[in-house]
Amino acid sequence: MDFNMKKLASDAGIFFTRAVQFTEEKFGQAEKTELDAHFENLLARADSTKNWTEKILRQTEVLLQPNPRPRWQFLANSARVEEFLYEKLDRKVPSRVTNGELLAQYMSEAANELGPETPYGKTLIKVGETEKRLGTAERDFIHSASINFLTPLRNFLEGDWRTISKERRILQNRRLDLDACKARLKKAKAAEAKAAAVPDFQETRPRNYILSASASALWSDEVDKAEQELRVAQTEFDRQAEVTRLLLEGISSTHVNHLRCLQEFVESQATYYAQCYRHMLDLQKQLGRFPGTFVGNTEPSASPLSSASLATAAATIPVVPTVAGIPSTGEAALSLDDVAPPASGTRKARVLYDYEAADSSELALLADELITVYSLPGMDPDWLIGERGNRKGKVPVTYLELLS
Repeated sequence: MDFNMKKLASDAGIFFTRAVQFTEEKFGQAEKTELDAHFENLLARADSTKNWTEKILRQTEVLLQPNPRPRWQFLANSARVEEFLYEKLDRKVPSRVTNGELLAQYMSEAANELGPETPYGKTLIKVGETEKRLGTAERDFIHSASINFLTPLRNFLEGDWRTISKERRILQNRRLDLDACKARLKKAKAAEAKAAAVPDFQETRPRNYILSASASALWSDEVDKAEQELRVAQTEFDRQAEVTRLLLEGISSTHVNHLRCLQEFVESQATYYAQCYRHMLDLQKQLGRFPGTFVGNTEPSASPLSSASLATAAATIPVVPTVAGIPSTGEAALSLDDVAPPASGTRKARVLYDYEAADSSELALLADELITVYSLPGMDPDWLIGERGNRKGKVPVTYLELLS
């Protein structure tokens, strides 16, 4: 018990000394040992690495698991808390249904209830199957990114950086102790010089001279003690500075490791987007939409019309009245050679991308050419009738820029 009390009193004294030294440095009343420029650069680089690693980690987590507002925010936060608990317990996180898989489930259930044999039901089933594949690809991407990218970043922050921070705090304490010893030695030397320079010789009683000589000897002992403490403090500071320096120089290895992890993240993301593209391309073909060669056109002269503007654009396209003997619905049975442009006129359109006709009812297009377009009753609003010279056929609206 006595030993613990002494240790507690000693620790309290050291803490008080450090607090006084730190406060005096802040007010400019005490000198501070400065670190060399290389050491300061290492500290700055370590701080930048830590700060940016935290930001990248948080934003990547948001990318992999978006936080929708406001309805599903609570569920998203609960999922993250659950993952955190499983990680701390060192247990495998159970697989969770992705948004794409949940959408696929809803579409499948809707198709079964609304009629799986109807056109709408069949389309729901096809789209649902694709959404399920997209959800599976998303889960694989999230899993790969978590292992190859997020985990190394998190390990750095929770492992290496905590060690660096701990050693930096120890170095700070050693520096405060060193500067406190320097200040104590400086004061002791000043007091010794004062006692030695102004002895009390004017006193007639020899007792005063003896007291003055004793004070000088006392301050001399105090100087020797302060010098010994300074040597010990300097040795401890140098040793701790070397330990901290080695850890800070290890940040270069951290950058190399994070670079490799970043490359693996990019590869996983590229694989994920490539899978998504293939799945959506297959879906387009199943639904009768052929993108042609426009996918490879990296510099389009204008963006295709959005789905929201298709209805507006279609509403301004002249419509051919129903021709006798030709059904107004069922485009497959329509003979385009028997259809003439509407009397109310037609519109000109500029082709944005090359388009390969899928069958004889469609018109092949070349980018930047001008064609004449109009609509027929009962046509899909995403398609128009296009004419170029004596050739005629269906063309997709998204490949056209309608001119006034």
